[in-house]
Amino acid sequence: MTQAYQNYIDGQWTDASDRARTSNLNPANTREDLGTFPSATRADAARAIDAAQRAFPSWARTPMPQRGEILTRAADWMHARRDEIGAALTREEGKTFAEARGEVARGVSILRYYAGECLQPTGEVYPSAGAATFLFAERVPLGVVGLITPWNFPCAIPTWKMAPALAYGNTVVFKPAEITPLTAWYLVSAFEQAGLPPGVLNLVVGRGSQAGQELVENGQVKAISFTGSNQVGTRLAATVAQRGGKAQLELGGKNPIIILNDADIARAVELTVQGAMLSTGQKCTATSRAIVTREVANDYRDALAARVKQLRVGDGMQSDVYMGPLVSADAEKTVLEYIALGKNEGARLVTGGEKLRGGEFENGFFVAPTIFDNVTPDMRIAQEEIFGPVVSVLQARDIDDAIALANHTRFGLSASVVTRDLNLALRLIREIEAGVIHINSMTAGAEPHVPFGGTKASSSGLREQGKAAREFFTEWKTVYVDPL
Repeated sequence: MTQAYQNYIDGQWTDASDRARTSNLNPANTREDLGTFPSATRADAARAIDAAQRAFPSWARTPMPQRGEILTRAADWMHARRDEIGAALTREEGKTFAEARGEVARGVSILRYYAGECLQPTGEVYPSAGAATFLFAERVPLGVVGLITPWNFPCAIPTWKMAPALAYGNTVVFKPAEITPLTAWYLVSAFEQAGLPPGVLNLVVGRGSQAGQELVENGQVKAISFTGSNQVGTRLAATVAQRGGKAQLELGGKNPIIILNDADIARAVELTVQGAMLSTGQKCTATSRAIVTREVANDYRDALAARVKQLRVGDGMQSDVYMGPLVSADAEKTVLEYIALGKNEGARLVTGGEKLRGGEFENGFFVAPTIFDNVTPDMRIAQEEIFGPVVSVLQARDIDDAIALANHTRFGLSASVVTRDLNLALRLIREIEAGVIHINSMTAGAEPHVPFGGTKASSSGLREQGKAAREFFTEWKTVYVDPL
């Protein structure tokens, strides 16, 4: 019998108020139903917000080391079940089990990092003009915060929002993407088993137009941290700003890998494939543009095509699979439309470019890994985020042209450079407009203790992860103490 999961509000697992439910299907095999989940209404989200508001005073007074102990216990619970959670993540999102298990491990690392942050200073002492004045400033929690997260990293992204929010004393209402609720259920279960008090963390699974909109519009929610599309994020930020709240946005990317004349071509190819095809290209940091200097362009393109043709596509639970399915029928439709658009724009299809059918592909959302050549910088496939396994190869005349091509986009999340020349690498680090730069590594990937985020249309500018997360989830309180 299919398991029926519930929302988590005020320490209790509960159905949606209207009893509506949706099925969670495996994108590699849509005949497999992973369980049904509630479709939370605005009223359910409002109840969760009320519960978080009631829980806030007590949680804010809880000593930070005690909060850190809870985060550590949650990390231990997840670590002990990393294979189980990884398998659930693969079955509902599609990425390979190795990637999913790695994502769970990353979530564990994030929790342990912020448990450590609970032992760090929370303020600063300043000299005062008053001889007897004790002058200090401390970081204090905001109150109730809403987390609206995407489906592509259903463990890592919620964790890197949730862990600092809780560590710094906020209470949380968490709305995950509707199509990956099972991983969210595991994450909230970890905190429940770790002994988090009722109301401090609440889970509402539902549509953005219902549960999400209540989070955005409800005045008790002091801040929203959102990762998703530019279209939704900009509307969300405007609404939150109008009511005086804070909004943190991590949005799209159109990330380049730049291959210079002195690059190791085999290494450049492997980095491109890793960045573009792992997670089926469904990352905001995925490699979607390969900018190659003309002298090595043909060798690079041919080697890239040959490597891509070797990739095994299939169910991510199979150990020899490199690339799994797209997450949904809508995602598949969008990627195929962009592939058709690239052909119509005049780009040359080198390999891939089709839906995979028959046999193991028959009941899933599989698209062949795709390479386009002869791409010009203003083509839509070179400008718009496709969110699938599609790479556009652009030729650069020289390093100046490569930098110009890299920056010729409204996005600025991540970039990679492949070169042996340290001087060129340093120049590219300075001149590429991106929040994350990789030298001789792929465009995707971020460690939990350093700031993460983009420039231009990729981000609102407020960084996530590391100590930078404190800037968003707390506010300064300045205190003057004078004796009587």
